[in-house]
Amino acid sequence: MSISKLTAIAALLALSAPIFTACNDDDSSKTDANYAAWNKANQAWLDEQQNRLDENGKAYYKKVVPTWNSSAYVLIHQFNDPEETKDNLVPLLTSTVDVRYRVTLYDGTPIDSSSTITSPVPGALRTQLNSSGLISGWKIALTHMHVGDTCEIIIPYAQAYGITGLNTVKPYSNLVFNMRLLDIPYYEVKP
Repeated sequence: MSISKLTAIAALLALSAPIFTACNDDDSSKTDANYAAWNKANQAWLDEQQNRLDENGKAYYKKVVPTWNSSAYVLIHQFNDPEETKDNLVPLLTSTVDVRYRVTLYDGTPIDSSSTITSPVPGALRTQLNSSGLISGWKIALTHMHVGDTCEIIIPYAQAYGITGLNTVKPYSNLVFNMRLLDIPYYEVKP
């Protein structure tokens, strides 16, 4: 290919870049406009949960920020006594875990649960934390749980399905998981 043809192609690509960017901006703007009320309701609810206090006046949820992304977080409320599980294993990002879960939207609308899974552990999902299909909120939460912990976990939309959503999960949806970490089969030792 000649230099002049390469120059012409480069110029065409440079001129078309703003068009593609503008299309993406329009799609994002449409999503923002279509889900503005939903986004606002989710954000107000999330703010309320972050400020929620228990019967003793202490924070109901613990904000957990992973070391690998200081702008990401989840909120965790532990139902079991942490003293009973503090010496149990904690998953690594490369671990396979067995988890029982139920997930709803912020307004209580059910989305999914592990109750229909029959194998290898009935009523539990076996998954690898480094799986590309796993939302980052799960990775954050599970790497801060011990085997045997039962928690309520709020995953902000940015650590769930973001501004695009997925199937029945609308864009900007915060998710509420009730989760129990059952086991870490094939546990690997930290190097």
